[in-house]
Amino acid sequence: MTVNKFIRNLLGLKELVVTHFELDLRNRALNLWVKPYKNGCRCPECNRRCRIVHETTMYRRWQDLPIYGCTVLLWYCPKEILCRTHGRVQENIPWAYAYGRVTYRFEHAMLIYCQIMTQKAAAKILNIPASTLSDMLHRTITRIRQGHRIRGLKTIGIDEISYCKGRKYATLVYDLDRSCVVWVGKGKGRDTIDVFFNDMLSDYQKAQIKWATCDMSQAYIGAIETHCSNAKLVLDRFHIVKKLNEAVDEVRKEQWREASVDERKALKGMRWLLFRHSSTRSKQQTRILNQLRKGNRRIHRAWILKDEFEQFWDYKATWAAERFLKRWTTTALKSRLEPIRDFVRTIRKNYHRIIPFVESRITNAIAEGLNRIIKIIKNRASGFRTLEAFMDMIFLSVGDLDIPEQIPAGFRTL
Repeated sequence: MTVNKFIRNLLGLKELVVTHFELDLRNRALNLWVKPYKNGCRCPECNRRCRIVHETTMYRRWQDLPIYGCTVLLWYCPKEILCRTHGRVQENIPWAYAYGRVTYRFEHAMLIYCQIMTQKAAAKILNIPASTLSDMLHRTITRIRQGHRIRGLKTIGIDEISYCKGRKYATLVYDLDRSCVVWVGKGKGRDTIDVFFNDMLSDYQKAQIKWATCDMSQAYIGAIETHCSNAKLVLDRFHIVKKLNEAVDEVRKEQWREASVDERKALKGMRWLLFRHSSTRSKQQTRILNQLRKGNRRIHRAWILKDEFEQFWDYKATWAAERFLKRWTTTALKSRLEPIRDFVRTIRKNYHRIIPFVESRITNAIAEGLNRIIKIIKNRASGFRTLEAFMDMIFLSVGDLDIPEQIPAGFRTL
């Protein structure tokens, strides 16, 4: 076996031939002069063999994966060819993007490393500066996602996240069937979400959306009902329960402000007991809450109403859930607890957006789970200066397109 063939087999260079090499010990770099293996003079657009019209002596350089801390550099003089369809173009370079400065193998490793570690750590492994890796990552993700279209969207979720200090927000749209992020927009509110529906989806795609879920933001509710006429909107269960807990807590606060010093001792520590779900509450905790019947009847009444409302989420039949909700809201209005009555008004206003939960059982839980992953990405990077850099990492980690899989199969090394 020749030394050149040994190097080619060692580095897994299947699509090229090593003509000669040079080891630069001072700069710890392995320079390889290569040429395509039985694949030269092909058009990069149609992959047709073409006639050579110009051969240059100016070498181009591509950086490959490092080996034992030594940078590997590929050198080649691309030829200009004449394609019948696309005219005079540069021949296809099988190991790299037409105008790239690194190989496909390098890009694939970079994408995988950035999914599981910080960019600074990935840059150290790949033996390049962190700032260079950041720019390279942005160009690679932008190139791969260029022309990508959203497809098969039937169940969507909408939420917002903060990405920087100073109340800077981004709006995210999720595909709940595939558990991924399909769009990220700067800001929050109606103007931002309208950009998604107007620019990213066609009328046919909007008509294909059957289910949608969001929090109780009027901006998101209005946008979904305006653009997706065929979709059934389901308000997120978590936000409804949160609003009910806030109403119960407001009753507790009112009673705390009116209570004497001795009465406050009895009410101390009740907040978290009132918030607990009945399935996670011990018998001792339930007995403590039942003692409020004698100690503070208004807080006890609010707690009973909260516990009764939990039954709504267990109904399987729509007609039974409607009957329960009508009875519960009537009872709650007679409670003479103003925070609870405000919650009932919210329920009645959004009645047609809550009942569909019984049929679909969808929530924003998947979106919240993806948000947790996104927050881990943000914390791992200690924050992002720009939304564009944050968007790159979101699409790389939880996007609807598997970016590393778009690299040609023969150059995926990990």
